[in-house]
Amino acid sequence: MNLKRISILFLAFVVAAFYVFPADMSIVENPASSSADDSSAVAFVRKLNAALQTGSVEKALSLFSGMPASLQNDMDLKKLHASLMISAEHYVDAHALVSELESKLPNDVEVKEMKMILAKAEGKAAAKSAALKEILALDPNNSSANTELGQEQVLKHKYKPAKNYYLKALKGDPRNLDALFGYGQTSYYLNEIPAARTAFKKMLEIDPQNAMAHSYIAKIYAEDENYKMAEEYVLKAIALDDSNYDFYMDLGTYQRFRGKFKDAEKAWTRAIKINPQYFLAYAYRAGLYDEQNIYDSALEDYRTVVKTNPQYYFAYESLGMLAWRIGNYDEARVAFEKAYSYNKTNVSYPLMIAACYYKADKSHLVKPFLAKAMKDFPDRNSLEYLMLRLYHDFGPTNAENQIVQRIQQEENKTKKGKMTFYLALYDEMKGRNESSKKIYSEVASLQSPMFFEFRLAEWKVKG
Repeated sequence: MNLKRISILFLAFVVAAFYVFPADMSIVENPASSSADDSSAVAFVRKLNAALQTGSVEKALSLFSGMPASLQNDMDLKKLHASLMISAEHYVDAHALVSELESKLPNDVEVKEMKMILAKAEGKAAAKSAALKEILALDPNNSSANTELGQEQVLKHKYKPAKNYYLKALKGDPRNLDALFGYGQTSYYLNEIPAARTAFKKMLEIDPQNAMAHSYIAKIYAEDENYKMAEEYVLKAIALDDSNYDFYMDLGTYQRFRGKFKDAEKAWTRAIKINPQYFLAYAYRAGLYDEQNIYDSALEDYRTVVKTNPQYYFAYESLGMLAWRIGNYDEARVAFEKAYSYNKTNVSYPLMIAACYYKADKSHLVKPFLAKAMKDFPDRNSLEYLMLRLYHDFGPTNAENQIVQRIQQEENKTKKGKMTFYLALYDEMKGRNESSKKIYSEVASLQSPMFFEFRLAEWKVKG
């Protein structure tokens, strides 16, 4: 059953709670004094209640075809019937019955709520908006309507107005779990952590088995870097719902921060099994493998990341590095080309693309490529442009000495380290092995490097 059906069926249960038996309880308490029609009414309501308790929407709906005449004008049962129709997606019949109810009960808030839910189920935004206005005109703090308006704002990432709608919803019903969750979630997004914590704890007071509340309390503990408690709470969430992708993503994150790398790997692997078409768990697991020098597994995961989400540009740099490491220069080049397409100002990418062409014996493609790439670096006196020109010409030139001097004078440590790497790589490709080894060692010995080429230098030095 999908979420839409669950929420609609919940409304049906609410209506049913107010009508388990007919108003005249003497019918139930003293069946002998009842007429035959009254007895059939009792039997019908009991069957209906039993069907609702088991969650069988279709069975409950089928009972209405044999509803006793004495109950056919009962408005509460008509509301329940309409709610069940919406839940079963019998929208045409539901429209007819909701219209009938509205004509007889023009100011009934429950009927207006069903009208709103029906419009939402059908994806009719204008009709839903009109129904919401009607509800709020009758009941400004209506919990259902304000919760729905809050959810609309959340989808637009407008968390402050969303939070205000949830506050109104809680004025109407302080125990509305959807409103409590919305208020807690938006407070969390707005970094109002105490308010978020209070909301989620209130949810657990009302419903101790609420998995989402447990998961958000875990997030709050993680905000304080209390990853032990965060792990405990998300495990409670998983015990209640072990098919939730996000829970396992969070679990792996908390475990990784605790140094429990094998457990983190298992958590993200479980997330992948839940949804193998979504990229994020592969990306997290790839980073974990990479961090532990399990390079082959990391490479496979990064390949899957860009396959499942080609727009996730963060993965292309790592994919290019790992493919370069094993000498797969064509794959590395394609990855760096994608990274370059997202960031035209990072000189590393065109230089690595050019190096991949050289390494793959496709040097004839370097000049036309770099001739275009150099246009992205219009300052011809910049160190970046000079290095691109060096790779472009790749022949006898006086530019090398100039570049060496500029690197030595460079004050930015990241830029200096990066350009030193490309000088070492240039020497390697020119066959100057001793010189390149020496310069690679200089790069690999740097402290706290902030550029990916450092790892390429490390791999080169360590062999």
